[in-house]
Amino acid sequence: MRLPSDPFSGLNAFLAVAETAGFSAAAARLGVSPAATSQAIRALEARLGTPLFVRTTRRVRLTEAGAALLMRVRPAAAEISDAITSAAATQQEPSGLLRLTVPRMAVPLIIDPVLPAFRQAHPKVAVEIAIEDATVDLLGRGFDAGIRIGEYVEQDMVGIKLTRDISWSVVAGPAYLAARGVPATLEELATHECIRYRFPSSGVVYRWEFEREGASVVVDPPGSIVVNDGALLASFAVSNLGLSYVADIAVEAELRAGSLVRVLEACSPTTPGLFLYFPRRAQQQPKLRAFIDTVKQLLRTDETRQGSVNT
Repeated sequence: MRLPSDPFSGLNAFLAVAETAGFSAAAARLGVSPAATSQAIRALEARLGTPLFVRTTRRVRLTEAGAALLMRVRPAAAEISDAITSAAATQQEPSGLLRLTVPRMAVPLIIDPVLPAFRQAHPKVAVEIAIEDATVDLLGRGFDAGIRIGEYVEQDMVGIKLTRDISWSVVAGPAYLAARGVPATLEELATHECIRYRFPSSGVVYRWEFEREGASVVVDPPGSIVVNDGALLASFAVSNLGLSYVADIAVEAELRAGSLVRVLEACSPTTPGLFLYFPRRAQQQPKLRAFIDTVKQLLRTDETRQGSVNT
């Protein structure tokens, strides 16, 4: 088969249609008309001598030849894109839109101290922050990076440790404990009012996890208040509405001030702290590289605060 003068002709349109499963969506991604996209695909199919897509009025799907081509072309296209991004990054000033997804507890711990310094140093980078505790598909949702507790970060992501490890603690206000008593055992939680947390994504109400004598113990405590916002767990406990199960790093100020008291400390489990995470290729973007550098500069107090989820 005679090679065309441009062997890449039509491949961009092919990738867009394959990944969006539609000509209109692919055209929108490419910034061209659906007709132009269709024409590019027809030209590619004619050049290869085989159909790449089966088209119906309702859907577009790959043929066997199209699926085989996608398997070879997609990683090659990613490599080319990475090479171009890397070459441009050496001379490019950070700019564009940086999209981050962070849990609510990370706002006072990470975002509040980092964002002012980052914006001052890199005014050409706009920042969009989505506050959500649920697990997020970074690539699917179009985020550049996220912050999550280490155990919830996907293994194929690069992770930078931002905080110390977390001790998960049962806390309550002094007035509540004075009125209801201090639980001395996990079994005594059954006699208390416990403020529960419902996961936003799954809708499951979290069962409290403990460690006792080297074994894991799960308790499903009673409670007439259920929230899906981690910040409310602390604020309701401060208001003496019941016991809450929280990350100790999220309530350090309240513990120091005495507005919250830890109970059942001997049973508190420990998990990895908060991590900034992102796909390996994404760190080549100047805007994300600049944010990473700012985070490291402001939050690192010693080398033990740095770590990687992907070892």
